[in-house]
Amino acid sequence: MPRILLTGFEPFDRDTVNPSWEVARALDGWQTDGATVQALQLPCVFGAALARLDQALDAGPAPVLVVGLGLAGGRAEITPERIAINVDDARIPDNAGRQPVDAPVAADGPAAYFSTLPIKAMVHALRAQGLPASVSNTAGTFVCNHLFYGLMHRLATRADLAGTRGGFVHVPALPAQAARLPGMPCLPLETQVQALRVLLRTALAVRQDIAEAGGALH
Repeated sequence: MPRILLTGFEPFDRDTVNPSWEVARALDGWQTDGATVQALQLPCVFGAALARLDQALDAGPAPVLVVGLGLAGGRAEITPERIAINVDDARIPDNAGRQPVDAPVAADGPAAYFSTLPIKAMVHALRAQGLPASVSNTAGTFVCNHLFYGLMHRLATRADLAGTRGGFVHVPALPAQAARLPGMPCLPLETQVQALRVLLRTALAVRQDIAEAGGALH
């Protein structure tokens, strides 16, 4: 059966939980439209995250979709990312103490890659279900963007992955995390899992994205 590779990160920056992994593992083995989700936990470490991704990509037939998930503390919505940029510029150290500054993700890569997921159709479908969502135009410059760019570089350059589409989605904090930081937006795990089900079904079904406003002023 075709597989959807769904990745999430381990906790970082003194957190004890990362919603991106909690959502991914909740969907491990879920089947939709003839495809099965394979959840993969990644280290929140520059370089090591991509090495672990490579192991999963090489372990079996090419996935039909690869969707990376990451935590965006401070965001209140499910936010599919539009673009990955070729720079690592870490405000804080990763879980191995690495803190690259102005370093390329891939020395031979282009400045940026666009997601090959139907990001606007996914947002439209989520909103139609009453789920908070919007397009994001920046994945940051930490390990999330590092993974997103590295993934898209592989999809663009590896012949065996020519038929695979991929991208990245940021998710909000969980209520337990927000309880420690008053005012932080959050979304319950059940809601996030529901949202990812809608998002993945849409990504499988829609090849040509819709033309709908999804930009931002800043």
